[in-house]
Amino acid sequence: MTPDAEFGYELLVCRYAELAWSPSDGARPAIVARQLGTRQRRWDTVVIEVDPAAFTARRAFGDRALDSDLLHVVRHAPAEWAWYRDALPHPGYPWRHVRKAVHRAAGRDLIETRRRNNRIQLRRRRPYPDWVSRIVAVENKPDLDRSAADRLADQLEHDVETALADEAWLATETTGERVEPALLRKLPVEAGILATDFSEGVHADAADVAWHPSDLSPPEHERRDPETETRRLEIAERAYGRGWRSFHDTMRPDCRHFELRREGRALVPHCATKETVPTSRECSGSCPSFSPEPPGWRTMGWPIEGGPGKGLERVLRRRRERERGRIEGDRVGSDRDD
Repeated sequence: MTPDAEFGYELLVCRYAELAWSPSDGARPAIVARQLGTRQRRWDTVVIEVDPAAFTARRAFGDRALDSDLLHVVRHAPAEWAWYRDALPHPGYPWRHVRKAVHRAAGRDLIETRRRNNRIQLRRRRPYPDWVSRIVAVENKPDLDRSAADRLADQLEHDVETALADEAWLATETTGERVEPALLRKLPVEAGILATDFSEGVHADAADVAWHPSDLSPPEHERRDPETETRRLEIAERAYGRGWRSFHDTMRPDCRHFELRREGRALVPHCATKETVPTSRECSGSCPSFSPEPPGWRTMGWPIEGGPGKGLERVLRRRRERERGRIEGDRVGSDRDD
């Protein structure tokens, strides 16, 4: 059944998107993340549609995200040796910060560096690919009452006006009525509506398109301004590094009550004491029910190195890696449940 908390619903939407995106146009290779955006706007679910060949080229830069400073270096690193100040565009901030980013990039084997005449030179190891095809923003609201619709309307209007994403969607639980209530709310007509039914868990046909979105990308033969393109790429990089299963980073899987429960083809966190899907705020060391794993679980006789909490973290990381491999065409394990 659908978890009570909006956070739990968000995780189910993310897994559905991973299984069945795009709901309106057929299967497209994509990575999925959650709670990403800009200072002005944070999206619940973010779908990054990718070019598979270019995505493989991006994978050569490693599994970690490239922050804005590293992107500035890697995208503009020259094919031949050059002083970094000659090779890179002025960043708009002091060069000493660029120099630090150059050293960080070299430390991660993203570029090559050398010193000549007391100057740091760099050259690229490989070109940084144009791997992002489209960005899709999804707002999740399982119970769309009138007040919630009014708040979402403003947020979706912002998405339509800024066009930072190529599509904007609202995901909401289906009511079974002939006309879904979401269609009667005052929402932007450019935003799509995804009616989900997770009563039997997540699977590839657990949602229907109640309203198709408009394409917010620039007209053909036009491009977004460079600043917007850079912001989109920064979002895509964070999505690549984090994915949507990173909730364990802000929870306490080392609590003996922390579990992963199956919801169809999804795994979601579960508190065995409260019998609910906890939020990050609830699942913390300050929780009255928090009970750390006994030392013996981590050091004596337990078959999972580091204890069950560490084992659950590895399970989630392996599933994130599996989805990355599936995009590259590695079908090994891709048909298994989450």
